[in-house]
Amino acid sequence: MALDGVLGPLLEERRRAHLQRTRKVLGSSQSATVVMDGRQVLAFSSNDYLGLAAHPEVTAAFHKAAGDFGVGSGASHLICGHSSEHHALEEELADFCQRPRALLYSTGYMANLGVISALTGKGDGVFEDRLNHASLLDGGLLSGARFQRYHHNDGGNLAKRLANTDCRRSLVVTDGVFSMDGDLASLPELAAVCERNNAWLMVDDAHGFGVLGDNGGGIAEHFGLTTAQLPILMGTLGKGFGTFGAFVAGSDTLIEYLIQFSRPYIYTTAMPPAVAAATRASLRLIGAESWRREKLHSLIARFRQGAQQLGLPLMDSFTPIQPLLVGDDERVMAIASALFDEGIHVGAIRYPTVARGSARLRITLNANHSEEQVTILLDALAAAFASAAAGTFAADTEGAAP
Repeated sequence: MALDGVLGPLLEERRRAHLQRTRKVLGSSQSATVVMDGRQVLAFSSNDYLGLAAHPEVTAAFHKAAGDFGVGSGASHLICGHSSEHHALEEELADFCQRPRALLYSTGYMANLGVISALTGKGDGVFEDRLNHASLLDGGLLSGARFQRYHHNDGGNLAKRLANTDCRRSLVVTDGVFSMDGDLASLPELAAVCERNNAWLMVDDAHGFGVLGDNGGGIAEHFGLTTAQLPILMGTLGKGFGTFGAFVAGSDTLIEYLIQFSRPYIYTTAMPPAVAAATRASLRLIGAESWRREKLHSLIARFRQGAQQLGLPLMDSFTPIQPLLVGDDERVMAIASALFDEGIHVGAIRYPTVARGSARLRITLNANHSEEQVTILLDALAAAFASAAAGTFAADTEGAAP
């Protein structure tokens, strides 16, 4: 059968199950309000938590570096693509994380695949939280190691699995902030379990950097974990930092090992130097403008208080990720569509990103939002949930949300 004849029915099956993903076209920079599909809407779906993606100092640094270095890096880091901007950013990220050294990757997905596959293989074991990000799960599955998923945030279950393994080496991998639930990994417990069982601990803190900790240093700073307790710390630059790319921070030995053995690092063109320069500017702002974190946490508290008063189905999170559990795929799409009709964009998250029956609105707050905009969101959510309960709006929601 021809290719389209095989793939077409699979796409139709996904559409009928209300699981089809569609893209909306962004016509502006990231901010509290954006132009999406040709109309201005309030955006409560971006991971630009500190509002730095379009900051004038960040964009100015990008423009200057583009003038100095051009647009493309030209090659991988190990050929001739490792610029002075890349090198300076790695040193500054290491200092920011209070780790000896850091290494840049072009994306978070590549960083996770690159680290897990470099550290483990046949005869080893990878143990991951059931709610980990897809890139971590794929990294474990593709590593060639024996792959196990322990119960969410359950150190006891992890300890049992580690105690019963005969693997040569054991790598424990977890999100720091879980991207669809917004809760934190119980890192002190996991670190203690790893120490008792001679396992290595890796954390993907993509959603914690810039947001958690007194200085924005993420979940390691939040819990006060050292390099010995948390030897492999990964973060992305496209969320709290507002730019693009990823990095891994750890010991000098770890970073040198990854340079030599991590294939996604070795065989990928380096990120543009201008992106590294922009990230250096955002890193300075994270350190200098603590009011951004303070305002963000104030908005989170305001939203949670209002949602509780309205009886909305809040999940347990004090991070910028504030999911509202809906359950049904069709219903969550209908609510997201109704919100978009009112000029508010919120992500509707469904299977396979989350488990079947746990569809949710994934609301994200950032420092560019105002209290008034949060109030507008709450009022619109109350009306949309009431309409959904009464069945008073249409279920034709194709393209309503991602």
